[in-house]
Amino acid sequence: MKSNNKLFIAIIIGLVLGVVAGAVVFYQTPEDAPAFAKNIKLLGTLFIRMVQMIIAPLVFSTLVVGIAKMGDIKMVGRVGGKAIGWFLTASLVSLLLGMTLVNWLEPGKTTQIDIRSLEPAGDLVAGTQSFSLENFVVHIVPKSLFEAFATNEILQIVVFSIMFGIALSSVGEIGKPVIKVLDIIAHVVLKMVTYIMWVAPVGVFGAVAGAVALHGLDIWKLYAGYLGAFALGIVLLWVVLLTVGYLILGKRLFVLLKRLASPLLIAFSTTSSEAVFPKLTEELERFGCDPKIVSFTLPLGYSFNLDGSMMYMTFASLFIAQVYGIDMPLEKQLLMLIVLMLTSKGVAGVPRASLIVVVATCAMFDIPAAGIALILPIDHFCDMARSMTNVLGNALATSAIDKWENKN
Repeated sequence: MKSNNKLFIAIIIGLVLGVVAGAVVFYQTPEDAPAFAKNIKLLGTLFIRMVQMIIAPLVFSTLVVGIAKMGDIKMVGRVGGKAIGWFLTASLVSLLLGMTLVNWLEPGKTTQIDIRSLEPAGDLVAGTQSFSLENFVVHIVPKSLFEAFATNEILQIVVFSIMFGIALSSVGEIGKPVIKVLDIIAHVVLKMVTYIMWVAPVGVFGAVAGAVALHGLDIWKLYAGYLGAFALGIVLLWVVLLTVGYLILGKRLFVLLKRLASPLLIAFSTTSSEAVFPKLTEELERFGCDPKIVSFTLPLGYSFNLDGSMMYMTFASLFIAQVYGIDMPLEKQLLMLIVLMLTSKGVAGVPRASLIVVVATCAMFDIPAAGIALILPIDHFCDMARSMTNVLGNALATSAIDKWENKN
């Protein structure tokens, strides 16, 4: 928790210094602004390249391990089937809600500035093919895993990971050493995410300083619209989740919410749904859930049921497209939703892991992935809300499945 607070403070410091530096250039030496922005954006390039560096190993290791461990579903097939059905439905609702809100409110179109001039890593997405249904079908299966890794073809990596994970779980005992090794790799890569996030203040400084130097303080109108629209999305998602929870649990929902008060607060303050996993397990069992169902459904949910994160992924990706003025017709957005439905299943509930998927998905759809640096200064506030929502979604899923099982 202390580390997260220090990182948050460091990002705020980077944000403030970026505003000050950019404002000085914009108001005192405007003739130097283009050159200043061009050079300062290299700090954003550094951060973005480090994030993209870990995309392939993170998705591969987490997704394979998650699917391989689903071999337990054969023993509890009924519970597993209900869990997967809930997770897929909740994922679809969350993604659609994010897509609907960002199209309705259009927070990325509230700015009059030309964000293309802020591009801190244009070379990373230059040469990306225009996304179409034909390209999607042709490139869904990789010719080579190593080629997919080298080019960060996230969907190809997901397809291979799913097939590999299923095959790995089917070989039984002989596959357990491989699962253990990949589990270790996943934890190592996630630790790298923690290290890389400490470069975020530098990236924030570069992105904000360049923006303010070129366009003054108008950039804050963009942030206000973004946070307001996202807050509305979180509120609506909670309304949906709690309504479904009440229909299933009845008045016991309020008892559950009292049990969840502490885990929700911890998730909100640490921006990590994983940080409350032990406490959440304890509270669900005290609520009356069968420990066997909790021990099976909850870990599965942490890999496959991150409702707040999934709503954020469509919201953030399409927001960046709006800021850059990139046209995203409905069929293209639906294809993005399918991609996010798959890639979100490899995301752990750690702080800012959603940003990795957003970066990868933006690059796939010819949206400048470097635009993530623009929203990074305020991402901490979004992460607090989506982490708390992830905890609520998994608690409701586990409680609902437990009730369905107890009826049988």
